[in-house]
Formats: sequence, structure tokens, C-alpha cells
Amino acid sequence: MPISYIPYYPDTVEGQAILNNFARNYRILKYRDNQRVFERIQRGMPLYEAELLENVGNTNTEAPNLLLRGECLSACAYLKANNIQIDLVYIDPPFASGADYAKKVYLRKNPKVAQAIAQAEEELAFEDLKAFEEKMYGDIWNKEDYLNWMFENLTAIKSVMSDTASIYVHLDWHIGHYVKILLDEVFGEENFLNEIIWCYSIGGKGTNFFGRKHDNIFLYTNTDDHIFNGTATEVITQRKINSHMRSNVDEDGREYQEKTDKKSGKIYKYYLDEGKIPEDYWTDIEQLNREDSERSDYSTQKPEKLLERIIAASSEAGMVVADFFGGSGVTAAVAAKLGRRFIHTDVGINSIQTVRDRLVAQAADFQIHELKDGVTLYRNPQQTMDNLHRFIEGLRNEDPLPPYWEGYINDSKLGRMPVYLPNLLDHNTKILDLPMMMRIVNEAMPVLPDEIKKVIVYYIDIEEESKVLQYLKDQEQTLIAVELRDLKPILSHAILPDVVFYTQTQNEAGEYEIAIEKFLSDRLKASIDAYNVKRQQTALAKSSDSPLQLITFSENGLELIEWLSVDCENATGEWKSSVEIKIDKNSFVIHNGKKSKTFWDGKMVSSEQPLRLKVRNIAGDETIVGIV
Repeated sequence: MPISYIPYYPDTVEGQAILNNFARNYRILKYRDNQRVFERIQRGMPLYEAELLENVGNTNTEAPNLLLRGECLSACAYLKANNIQIDLVYIDPPFASGADYAKKVYLRKNPKVAQAIAQAEEELAFEDLKAFEEKMYGDIWNKEDYLNWMFENLTAIKSVMSDTASIYVHLDWHIGHYVKILLDEVFGEENFLNEIIWCYSIGGKGTNFFGRKHDNIFLYTNTDDHIFNGTATEVITQRKINSHMRSNVDEDGREYQEKTDKKSGKIYKYYLDEGKIPEDYWTDIEQLNREDSERSDYSTQKPEKLLERIIAASSEAGMVVADFFGGSGVTAAVAAKLGRRFIHTDVGINSIQTVRDRLVAQAADFQIHELKDGVTLYRNPQQTMDNLHRFIEGLRNEDPLPPYWEGYINDSKLGRMPVYLPNLLDHNTKILDLPMMMRIVNEAMPVLPDEIKKVIVYYIDIEEESKVLQYLKDQEQTLIAVELRDLKPILSHAILPDVVFYTQTQNEAGEYEIAIEKFLSDRLKASIDAYNVKRQQTALAKSSDSPLQLITFSENGLELIEWLSVDCENATGEWKSSVEIKIDKNSFVIHNGKKSKTFWDGKMVSSEQPLRLKVRNIAGDETIVGIV
């Protein structure tokens, strides 16, 4: 359960319509369950304990840069509880597109193979890399749930914005026009500045419709007193010279162009080092392609130039820039380059790791905190949901069941028992309260087959458990029996850590050498086995004569390692990376953030005595072992 609930705004009182505080006291956009969100807003944002996982660089300041692993709502509660205000927000949330988003996972070259070491100067062919996909998140929502989720998140974000702050909300044609109305409600129509049309040429091809070649970015301010440095954006992105206009140089050596107004005849002089405020359609920034050097294998990753323009326009040096759906960390990386402080939030471990490594390469200072909401995730919420059938003994879903029910468990006496599971992708369902229990009883249970005698309802947390149990007791004479089960113990026991075998020696120079002899990962093996089975089934269905390419790895499993670090300062608690090695997808070593064309030799070298070792596999699971 949360430690407490943090009010969104200081002057909210019980029973007061929250929207009176910042927009209006009624909802413009009407859809199913859109009033239920007010109950949660009036309750406040859930505040959880935060565990400091790692300090990187010099973070002994009162206001460090932050990487927060957690959901937007709990991150805003943490910031508000610590009196941290945001000066600029950029969010690129799920677009309600109905798509699954995955990340390519690449096996590395085995350092024990001598031939690989001999080819250290040779770039590996892209198609020769062994890879499979791991789900990052599922952008699968019904419209009503998505809008409730967005409304609550937007309200939480507004509560931590400074008076001069702005917010950019990046969406597309799927849901943007609905969210625009929510933004009017939360921030007020009078604080809407722009709908920016970001045009690009990659993707979006149409066959029976016009090609979809733009995204929509909505810009709102918190108050009239906002920051806007529009002319600075063109200087950063190197303002283009108009090819049809002649350039001149004044007596100070500054280059300019002249333009004559056709109506007034007035001559305007444009200095190329001053820039101009761009229009609200951006055609000069392209989407990233597969080969782009910025890419980090995030399918929804945005280019740095896009964030450079946004951050330069709506913040100043030293201000705090936040992204609550941080993904690959473009916002944090660009903010650091432009001299801003940054806060990166994401619920997925892969996101935190990707931006951590990116910022280490930039020599940025930051802290990593995990918001302890009590849920042990299998990498991210999507993969955890996908694996719940494996974690819950006996759970099946071969036979179709009505909505709400994830599957069923067979009982020798009671027969089929339908199972309800909270959706880990949607924080609204994590807490089982009386309204949620009433919905299950009144909406989900009446449509079950007549032979059902009992159902199982899993929960993460229960709000006012005594009321929920009393309600179920009052229904016992007329309804199917309900058994409540806590999901947290199942998740915590289902995730087995990887196993690392190593040896430690001292060389002639007195340095400590740790050699990784063997690496075992049940989680990765299960993923690779599932991938191979799927490939085999596809090949059988197609009856192809071409040879079947399956993912294989050696007995020592070193191809499954992406990153290693030793801590020479702390034996417990927060991690301090004294020396670290990252092996990129071409199997070249990145040593303490610096790239090389050298293959990993299976070892780590440290001038100080390591106290513990951390190993990250290629899918993002991390294992810490103490060094004896």
C-alpha cells in the first residue's frame, strides 16, 4: 500500500470538485466511467517509498538530476512530497494505437572464441547478428480507459509544474483530438499556445488513404507568465539560408539577408546568427531511420533535434526539464547537453538502463531511484502480464470467457473457477477498492456461465479491505463465491535471478582481474526457447525449403551479457560504479562510457579491490553478487 496520498493541490477539501481549482467544475468530454477518475483525484496521488539505487558522478547537491523508475502518478507524488517543481514538461505517452512495441535484443560474440578476438577491427555485418524481440509495452487500450488514465496523469503533472512552466504533449491521429479536450480542461483553453505539426517522410504510407506523415504536439502553459525563447531555437538547429535571397555581411562581419515587404515597401534585415521564431509546422526535422547513429532500438524514439527545439524555446539554463514517459531518454540527454537539469521517469527497467548508459557517455551527474510500489516486475508491465499465466499455477485460457476474466483454474470439486487479474499497465486497476469490487460483482459475474460456483480475484493492494469483505459477505446468499488472492507474493517468487560464475586474481601490476567463466539465465533461455518454437511453427506453416535459423548460444552463456560493473566503495546499499564495461550489439567494448573497436575478453580489471559485481543480461535483467 502507499505510505500516504499526496493532494494534487493544497486547497482541495473532501467532496470538492477538483476541477474548480484550475479549470471548470464539469467535464466537457463525456465517456464511460469518466466520473470515476474524480474519486481517485480527490483521494490524492499514491506516495511510495523511494530506494536510491545508484549515484553517478557528483550528485552531492540539493537538487540532483533524477532517473525515477515508476509510473507517472507515483513519480509526481514523489516530486511533490520533496518540493520539486518542473519548469518544462515534454511527454510522448502511448498513442492508444492498439500496437505492441518491442525492442530488438542482440546476442553478443562469445569472448571465449579466439576467432572473434582476431576480428576486433572488423565491423560485424548487421544481418549476421543473432537477435530476437522482447516486448517493451503494449499500447492496447480502450478509449475510455486511456482517457481516464491520461486525465489523471495530466492532473498530476500540472500539480508539480512551476508557475512559468509549459508542457508539450506529443500524440498522433489515433487519440490526439480527444486528449486536446482533456488538456483544455486541465490547463484551461486560455493557456493553449500551439498545435505543432511535426512533418516527416518516413513511414505512414497509405494505400486506400492519404499517407499519415505527421504527429501533433500540443503546447500549453501553466499560467500567462511563461517562458518562450522562440528565436533561440533556430540558432541551435542552424537556421537555413534562403537560396533565392542574396547574403550580405555588415561592418561587424555578421551575415544577413534582406527581404522587402510587397505592400509597404519596407526592407527587413535578418541576421543569420539571431534566428527567428519558427512556424507551427516543422518540416526540417526528420524521423530517425534504422541506421541513424542516435538509435537505441526503441521503436518510438524521437530525434534529438526535435527536443533541442522544444527545450531551447521553453526553458533556460539551470531549469528543470521532465519527461514522465521517458523511453530512450532523449529528453534527459538533450536537457543535459543544453545545461538544464532533468528528471526522467519510466516504469520499464530497459528505459532506465538505456538512459543511464547514455548519460554516463555524456559524463552527466544523476541519481537513480526506484519507487517501491510493492510490485515485482518481470522487466516491464507488459512482459509481466504476458507471463502471469506461467507464474500462476493452473491458470488456463483455452476456453473463451467474458470480459474482465483472464482465464480459469480447474478445481476437482468446484469445476472451472474464472480468474480476474489487475492490469499492470493501468495503475487504475492496481488497487482493489469497494467501487472496483462492486463493478466485478455487478458487471463481470452476471455474464458468467450458470455452472460457475466460485471466482478468484487477484489484487495488488486493497483499499479499505474491511468494507470490501463486508460487501462480499452481504452478497453471499445470492452470488457466486469470491476468493481474494494477493498477487505480490506470486510475482516476487516467480522471478529467478541469473547466476554468475567468476574467478578473481591479481596481475603483476597489482590490479584485480575478474574473469566471467559462466552465465546462466533462466529468463533469457525461456525467451529464446519461445522465439525458436515460434520460428519453427512459422516455417512449418509456410512449408519453406530455406534453412531454419534458430537462436543458439554456447554452454558458458557469455553471449547473453550486455554490461558489467564493479563497486569498490559500497558492499551494500546504493550502487557506485567504479569500473564498467558495456558490450554493444556489434560486440565492441564501451569502457566507462568510451567507445572502442575492441572485443570483450571476458574480464574486468580494477585498480581497487571490488566489493561486488553487477551483471546485466541482453534483455535488461540485472544480478548483483558479492565478491569474496
